[in-house]
Amino acid sequence: GSGGFRKRKHDNFPHGQRREEKENVNPPSALMSSFKSFQLELDTRHDKYERLVKLSRDITIESKRTIFLLHRFTSAPNGEEILSESEVKLDAVRRKIKQVAQELIGEDMYQFHRAISPGLQEYVEAVSFQYFIKTRSLISVEEINKQLIFTAEDREETTNMTSNSHDKQAPTWSLKVTPVDYLLGVADLTGELMRLCISSVGNGDIDTPFELSHFLRQIYDGFTFIGNTGPYEVSKKLYTLKQSLAKVENACYTLKVRGSEIPKHMLADVFSTKTELIDQEEGLP
Repeated sequence: GSGGFRKRKHDNFPHGQRREEKENVNPPSALMSSFKSFQLELDTRHDKYERLVKLSRDITIESKRTIFLLHRFTSAPNGEEILSESEVKLDAVRRKIKQVAQELIGEDMYQFHRAISPGLQEYVEAVSFQYFIKTRSLISVEEINKQLIFTAEDREETTNMTSNSHDKQAPTWSLKVTPVDYLLGVADLTGELMRLCISSVGNGDIDTPFELSHFLRQIYDGFTFIGNTGPYEVSKKLYTLKQSLAKVENACYTLKVRGSEIPKHMLADVFSTKTELIDQEEGLP
């Protein structure tokens, strides 16, 4: 009648036929099996990427703490204690990098490079800063990579080795810092050297600023050889490098021209004021 409900199209088919059609929507075919394997592979890769991001964040934090510690070298009564403490902190950072190397076993590192690059850049900055304080020179990327070759811990080997397996070679892991990460880390190093220059003057050290000025000029000349042919990040940080060099050279100029007029305890304040004026002229925050 007119008051009855309207039947749906599929109500005309038997219930058994509708059930068979529903079961045939996702048949266990080779195509579906392939997509399920793709899903599992992507989920595994995404989980690994997230673990690497967390490790990179930890590496960045510990490297920054090492840099802050090394800035106390100029004012500490015993600088050797600062260097030994920084070495302990860098060893802890390398243990984090070892976990990154273990995660990348059998993987293409460049597929996960964006996840680990910030941590590696900060580690290069911390290691090169410590190396400069020790030797007054720049550490090479080959020397950094030599420190990133890891072996299994002794206690793990002794628990898993039998009496006949002592001749087997211990498993090793390695992680190589890419040239781009090395250059970006060195570019960030120049900012720390500029701060070292100001703190050195505040402590009455007149020779360090001139030494830093010559060193930063060499780094700047090396970066100018790359020019616009290098990666975008490198050319972007070249401007910051130039600002750090200008501040150090301005400090050296003030020392050379007015060093005898200004008391040593006021030189750091003069440099800080001139640095703020340079930043305002260049439009920096």
